Amino acid sequence: MKKDKILFWSATIVIALFEGVLPALTSQTELAKEGINNLGYPSYFGNALVIFKILGVIALIVPKIPSRIKEWAYAGFTFNFIFAFISHAVVDGINVQTFFPLVILAILMISYIYYHKLKNKQ
Repeated sequence: MKKDKILFWSATIVIALFEGVLPALTSQTELAKEGINNLGYPSYFGNALVIFKILGVIALIVPKIPSRIKEWAYAGFTFNFIFAFISHAVVDGINVQTFFPLVILAILMISYIYYHKLKNKQ
């Protein structure tokens, strides 16, 4: 059980840093705005995305949040990473950076798997 908790929290903290803290701190930089515009999305989309990412991270890290909301957060992040991969592949072509959302998706899946392992042991 200790190993499961370590794996869950390690993966979840990585997701929280990449999807909650970093976007919250960098979303209004010129580089971030350029990135959204480069992909063809309107600027307000980036702001909405940051808000939903922060809410999703809160849902994942706060233990008292109901499991149904956590499931929605995992689903939302999954869609986000898949569409980020597709957007980058279509606009920028296939390169090393294109696959970064899939790497983060793999980490999210570790969090998801161990969330359910821990939930089922309770």
